[in-house]
Amino acid sequence: MLNSILLGWLGTPEIVLIVVALLLLFGGKKIPELMKGLGKGVRNFKEGMNNPDGDEGEKKN
Repeated sequence: MLNSILLGWLGTPEIVLIVVALLLLFGGKKIPELMKGLGKGVRNFKEGMNNPDGDEGEKKN
């Protein structure tokens, strides 16, 4: 429900404004690097959720 409320507030003008602000702040070359880092962070988070003990590849005795 919260997701639909938040997405309901973001229209095309708001999204365009956010994109323009990001381009002004970070520049066109820096944004792909930021997205790459964000993707790695999300991937690590998901791996951590699937493996909460933090023992990647190790077997429990």
